[in-house]
Amino acid sequence: MAASAASARDRRRAAIGTAAFAVAPATVAGVVPWLLTRWEVAAPVPGGVPAQITGALLIGAGAAVIANSFVHFAVEGLGTPAPFAPPKHLVVGGLYRYVRNPMYVSIAAAVAGQGLLLGQPKLFLALAIGAVPVVGFVRLYEEPVLTRKFGAEYDEYRRNVPRWLPRLTPWRPEGPGSPRASRSTR
Repeated sequence: MAASAASARDRRRAAIGTAAFAVAPATVAGVVPWLLTRWEVAAPVPGGVPAQITGALLIGAGAAVIANSFVHFAVEGLGTPAPFAPPKHLVVGGLYRYVRNPMYVSIAAAVAGQGLLLGQPKLFLALAIGAVPVVGFVRLYEEPVLTRKFGAEYDEYRRNVPRWLPRLTPWRPEGPGSPRASRSTR
């Protein structure tokens, strides 16, 4: 019973921390594009209505992926995406079975979607410039930290799940000796 109460308390703390961390992606995917464009639609929009529809779909998909990722951090990882309150468990369920960095990919999709929807090429330039520090952060900070914290479990995950371009099929660790084989099917 005490373990169950502690687990519920850990999940509650993780959910609150993750919700508070939502300010970061909302800033990158919402505030920054607004500051650059004031969400003014170019006339005419390059690519017309098909580009705008594609943009709207990218924005919606990006928001859904971020929400799904936050849930997995809180429920599966018992932590947050924030470096100062990291997950206790390696998050490998949900969309993390397809790509190691679904939140970064979805933020990029949302910004690109706004570029298409608004017909604002400056958002694509901002996206390219913003990708440089993100790639550096992932390679120089996140991956070494995850390797130290989760060891062989993260190494297996990294060997099987790509960093940026999603797999076509979900990764499922095989065999009883595989790290977290039972948790990866969420």
